[in-house]
Amino acid sequence: MRAVTVLQTGPLCTVQDRGRPGYASIGVGCSGAADRHSHDAANRLVGNNSDAATLEVTFGGLKLRAEFDAVVAVTGAHVICRVDGAVQGLHSTLVVRAGQELELSTPTWGLRSYVAVRGGIDVPTVLGSRSTDTMSGLGPAALSSGTVLAVGDDSGRWPAAEFVPPPSIRATLHVTFGPRENWFTERARSLLLEQSWTVTQDSDRVGIRLDGAEPLDRAVDSELASEGMVLGALQVPPSGQPVLFLADHPVTGGYPVIAVVTAVDVSAAAQLTPGTPIRFRAIG
Repeated sequence: MRAVTVLQTGPLCTVQDRGRPGYASIGVGCSGAADRHSHDAANRLVGNNSDAATLEVTFGGLKLRAEFDAVVAVTGAHVICRVDGAVQGLHSTLVVRAGQELELSTPTWGLRSYVAVRGGIDVPTVLGSRSTDTMSGLGPAALSSGTVLAVGDDSGRWPAAEFVPPPSIRATLHVTFGPRENWFTERARSLLLEQSWTVTQDSDRVGIRLDGAEPLDRAVDSELASEGMVLGALQVPPSGQPVLFLADHPVTGGYPVIAVVTAVDVSAAAQLTPGTPIRFRAIG
């Protein structure tokens, strides 16, 4: 049987691919891997197509058993990866024999790990994607102990990459201002870049809530009609403390967006843990 059995999930483990783009007009977000860079890297290592489904493991704790000789890769957060107790390398290809157990520790750096199995995790698609959208409830439910996951044939030709560099530690995220930067005071626009922001505990796949010493004050106090939201948007609610939207963000919102984080840096942001200080730098 080409499958893996989940023995332990840790705080949260979901199936993710590159998402379901193209449905925002009917209220369906893209979802997909929060750290797309690490998801894609895991697939390259095992020779999968880029959209093959992987396991996104939040804050470690995953344990699974291979029911066949599986080619596997683990990328993303810095965890200790063991197969039947023996430590294995991250960001490279490894073989888990039938009956062996793979286990991930709590990360020493980063938040999300990605486990790719050659052939891809084969769960039913919803609107063309296998991704779990934690906000809308689309896609498979978050994994639980005892779940048996079939492995498909969503792989390409060898050779695959033998090693990929680990994700970089980024304390600075790059942004482009807009579309509603003119709704904020000149001081607020400067503060976004000048002061440090701290990742709060109230963060998930929908977004990262940030806390700064001085909130961002608005120059326009009128109500904003709901408008489309994009990945990486920095939406500012009445508190003046911005929220950085991640993969499961809503497709519309009624608070102004002062700036948008670049796509590359959104992947880096997905690895930020509560308490981490960050800064923003404007480009363009």
